[in-house]
Amino acid sequence: MKKKKVLCLGLAVVISSMQILSVGATTKEELQNKKAAASSQLAATNASISQWNDQIAALEGEIDQTNEELVSVMVEIENLNNDITNKETEIGETKEDLAEAEANRDKQYEDMKTRIRILYEQGGDDVWAQLLLQADSIGNLLNRAEYTQRLYDADRASLEAYVASVQEVEELQEQLENEKAELERMEKDMESQQANLETVLAEKKATSADYESQVQAAEAQAAQLNAAIASYNQEIQQIVAAEQEAARKAAAEAAAKRAAEAAAEEAKNNSGSSSNSNSNSKPSNGGSSSSNTNNSGNSSSNTNTSNGGGSSSSNTSSNSGSSSNSSSSKPSSGSSSSSSSSAPSSGKGSSVVSYALQFVGNPYVWGGTSLTNGADCSGFIMSVYKHFGVSLPHSSASMRSCGVGVSYSEAQPGDIICYSGHVALYIGGGRIVHASDEKTGIIVSNNAAYRTILAVRRVI
Repeated sequence: MKKKKVLCLGLAVVISSMQILSVGATTKEELQNKKAAASSQLAATNASISQWNDQIAALEGEIDQTNEELVSVMVEIENLNNDITNKETEIGETKEDLAEAEANRDKQYEDMKTRIRILYEQGGDDVWAQLLLQADSIGNLLNRAEYTQRLYDADRASLEAYVASVQEVEELQEQLENEKAELERMEKDMESQQANLETVLAEKKATSADYESQVQAAEAQAAQLNAAIASYNQEIQQIVAAEQEAARKAAAEAAAKRAAEAAAEEAKNNSGSSSNSNSNSKPSNGGSSSSNTNNSGNSSSNTNTSNGGGSSSSNTSSNSGSSSNSSSSKPSSGSSSSSSSSAPSSGKGSSVVSYALQFVGNPYVWGGTSLTNGADCSGFIMSVYKHFGVSLPHSSASMRSCGVGVSYSEAQPGDIICYSGHVALYIGGGRIVHASDEKTGIIVSNNAAYRTILAVRRVI
């Protein structure tokens, strides 16, 4: 009966410990699930942060590029302003020349009228008769007539020269006014480009700021998730420690139960044994009862750890004696050849010009490259040279470094005349063909130096 009570007590202890382990395992499993979910969410958040950072980096690159384009446009606008100022100065000088030429013309005309009036006032209607009668001889008559005719011819020639000078100055003034108008249109186009670039730049900066705010929010969420995961880990460690402690107590209780059972069994066996007695009245003192208990169950276990009689030696061979030969490569001493200002022409420039002149009158389209449907200045030249197998960039600034450079005095047909924010194709004789602006389209201009020339490039 006592043994049964002990067994029931031990079973109750085991069942109780199992229930504790079960509750702990369930709680731990829930925490581990929460931790896994938080870790998954953290990974997704970190991936979003990485993606947004990549987008921010890409936007920063685009912002830098847009800033460079904006600075370039602003520089070109400044150059155009300088060209317009210079053109206004030339127009002012031309107006002064025109006024002087008109004054000389008017004076010459008045002088001629005065001489003619005096001549007729002195001679009246019979001036030629008086000229004949007053002549001493035929030679004198002819001399007088020839002098009068020369005087008339000289007056007329002077008047015609002044009229021609006035016309030339007027034409120059008209040309300068047209060139100024073209520069002003180009300036307006550049200002429109500047406004567009500033709008794009503001949008990109706003998008970048939005991404940065999203990154900050995601980083705050990631910090919360990291704190939650750390809390879950701490709770899991506490549960594991509790489980280990419960298992240790259960094992100790089971060992104590087994020891109690063994002691009870031994006591029962000892109480049921009888002693041997003699029928003799005197007990025999010579016979002793000896009980030998052989603790044969004691076993000795000797564990010898042999090092094999020798210590393991680790020989590390240092290659301190090895030599490392490093050959430093030196830059080539060959000099880079710079483009000569007297670069030879291939002779194909005239063919390029002839081909380009076919498209005079076609429209100007900013950013376009079609010779028929519309092109801008660099797109026009790029497409013309593409017909001859020459690849050029679609950028007026980049064309300044194409081919070889020559001076304007050595410019030949087919050379590229580079201005600030504009390019043209040299025809020869100081003339150019170019995609001017949206109002005039592709035209021929008679003055290649109508604005400041930055470079002349020969690509064929």
